[in-house]
Amino acid sequence: MLGFTTQNPARIELATNGLSLPRLIVRKETVIHTRRPESWRELSETDAALLDFLRNRGVSSELSVEETVDKLLRYFREPGRFERLLKIAASEPPRVRAMLGAIGQQLDQPERRLLALRKGLNPLSRFDFGNLSALAFAREWQAKEREARQTF
Repeated sequence: MLGFTTQNPARIELATNGLSLPRLIVRKETVIHTRRPESWRELSETDAALLDFLRNRGVSSELSVEETVDKLLRYFREPGRFERLLKIAASEPPRVRAMLGAIGQQLDQPERRLLALRKGLNPLSRFDFGNLSALAFAREWQAKEREARQTF
């Protein structure tokens, strides 16, 4: 949906804010992501997909890490998107809040907007940003050092 990959998933994946979905309405091979925050109900499909992309550290992207970050930032430059996601950030895991902070800083969001995100992070924690560790301010938002990929 977001255009980070051209692949179609082998299994359907669904997200719900409930504890489960009845298997009668989905196939048994379907992967169900449960307990998504209630705040997701008000999000557009694109906003929810972006949060899922952040939760998964951008690992589904077939693009280079630089192209992945550029494409992600284009989505976040759309008017109102950062503000909408900032409103529900408190219901997201700390890693996602840190990524949102790094994105916001790269988009020159006012520090007052980013302050709540920063205050909600344990200063001793380090987060695996995955492919999104290429964000310009990832280290300032407590991203772990990227591990070099080994080639054989």
